[in-house]
Amino acid sequence: MELRTLRYFLAAAQEENITRAADILHVTQPTLSRQMMDLERELGTTLMLRGKNGLTLTDDGIFFKQRAEEIVELADRLEQAFAEHNADVSGVISIGATEAIGSRIFAKLVKKFSEKYPLVQFNLYNEMADYIKDRMDKGLIDVGLLLEPIDTSKYDFIRLSQKETWGVLMRDDHPLAGCESIAPEDIAGYPLILPLRERVRAEILNWLKREEKDLNIPLSYTLLSNAVLLVEEGLGCAFCLNGALAIHSSAYLRFIPIRPEKTTRSVLVWKKNHLFSPATSLFIQEINMLRARIE
Repeated sequence: MELRTLRYFLAAAQEENITRAADILHVTQPTLSRQMMDLERELGTTLMLRGKNGLTLTDDGIFFKQRAEEIVELADRLEQAFAEHNADVSGVISIGATEAIGSRIFAKLVKKFSEKYPLVQFNLYNEMADYIKDRMDKGLIDVGLLLEPIDTSKYDFIRLSQKETWGVLMRDDHPLAGCESIAPEDIAGYPLILPLRERVRAEILNWLKREEKDLNIPLSYTLLSNAVLLVEEGLGCAFCLNGALAIHSSAYLRFIPIRPEKTTRSVLVWKKNHLFSPATSLFIQEINMLRARIE
């Protein structure tokens, strides 16, 4: 039984309504309902009766509510005590990030943590996912924001909910710039700029249904930022994600999603069974709190 589950139960009991409680907790109604049913199953009893007029606690539910309130209050006091104790936490956290929509969530997470622990500093490495994984394996990066596909067997991770859509970035005077979506046969004959990351590159080639030798690929890139300048110059069309901030850097470029649609997601990862610094351990706790909100 997790502390989060107790907070969920208390919110439902207070509101006497699953939907209102879910709104307050910023979770979906099905998620909260499932959590409450799992809790009752774990305890082997019915805690609340569900009717047209809302929720009513059973005798066991009233008893559980009293004990849950005591536990949550103690936990809040303990958390506050450690927050005061950790006011002087300092150190450097190294993070690596790819270009993705998930970067915005990551930025908010870093900002919130920095406000809470102002003596902690961050080193940010903007790299391709494979480079970030390599630096993590060597202990040079603590936490990474990567894009799937990725082998997570060596890492603890959370998958962010926002989807990233693959498409083609081109000049607005390109013959295909007026299309709503791009099919393989539409783009295969034009000069193409592809990601250097092998697993992603292989998926793009699979979508194109072409071998690399049959394509005109004048450039491969690790991060899109500089490749965008070459798209502007007319070197070719770049395969990229709609979450890459660089695609919005010019009014003369157009991002067009590919067809059939291809999406991926961002993941926050860190090494399993690794002893981190106090600052990094606290940062990972913040990430796990984000996991609770996503779930």
